[in-house]
Amino acid sequence: MDMNEYERFCSENINGSFTQSSCWTRVKDNWSSEYIIAKDKNGKTVGTMLILVKKIPFLKTSMLYAPRGPVCDFHDRNALRLIFEQVKLIAKKHRAYTLKIDPLIDENDFEAIANLKSLGFAYHGEKVGYENTQCRENYRIELNGRTAEEVFQSFKPKWRYNIRLAERKGVECKFCGKESLDDFDRLMKQTSRRDGFDMRTKEYFAKILDAFGESAGLCMCYYDEIPLSGALFIDYADTVSYVYGCSSDNLRNLMPNYLMQWNMIKYAADRGRRIYDFCGVPYWYDETHRNYGVYRFKQGFNGEVKTWAGEFDYTFKSATNFCAEVVMKARKFLL
Repeated sequence: MDMNEYERFCSENINGSFTQSSCWTRVKDNWSSEYIIAKDKNGKTVGTMLILVKKIPFLKTSMLYAPRGPVCDFHDRNALRLIFEQVKLIAKKHRAYTLKIDPLIDENDFEAIANLKSLGFAYHGEKVGYENTQCRENYRIELNGRTAEEVFQSFKPKWRYNIRLAERKGVECKFCGKESLDDFDRLMKQTSRRDGFDMRTKEYFAKILDAFGESAGLCMCYYDEIPLSGALFIDYADTVSYVYGCSSDNLRNLMPNYLMQWNMIKYAADRGRRIYDFCGVPYWYDETHRNYGVYRFKQGFNGEVKTWAGEFDYTFKSATNFCAEVVMKARKFLL
């Protein structure tokens, strides 16, 4: 396997994702992994796929999961066929009962959806919000070659005001590495308690920073050396992704989150990236949902909601499927 070719194709493809990078396997080190490089008859790479493998020893089977995979042109049926031929060999090797994918396909790309269904995948477009392994709805800014100042001027006036307020009040925003991980972890714990969600461990965040090296980092806001907000971001496949974020319970009137987001957007624009991805905005359409405030904050930066098609499942062993699904849900094996 030519991993340089794998990374080149994945990182340069419009449907590439950091969760399809080989770096992701160093984060998900509790799964084993397999890679696919599909080439056409002329030897040209037409698709790649990282598959995570979770073994279920007492059932003598495995679950396969390709987070945001495969990476290819989903309108190219031959590329999909070449990828799936290798998938079947991997499934046989690991005695897999199912493969789950959630590729970067627009919800209205009916041709791509039909192509996957023609291979035998069951499409679960009915799943919403937290029913999906990964959020279907992301909030994104299409940078499209604009300068940072042009992007800034597109923000809503109140957002621009809050960014300038944070700067006037002396909030300092800086890009950091693992040296600021303790501060980030403390803020994550505050945010988890305040907003009522389960959080990843400090060790998990360290794995991401180690795995992606210079392509990942922490963006931290401080006031008089007091940490006020933080974000873990990954720069991959022409996209800067805001993967995890947190903020202090205190001094929220200094608007550190606005300044933090602006600095990451500026980072993406200055590097000529195509997309700044705020990532998930589940239930953005429901003003009564507790997550609606997340969407309301993000939409002031004048991006748009991108809704992906969602999850597809392929069943290799139907007799094993039900038992294995029960076990997987009970053990919370998914991401």
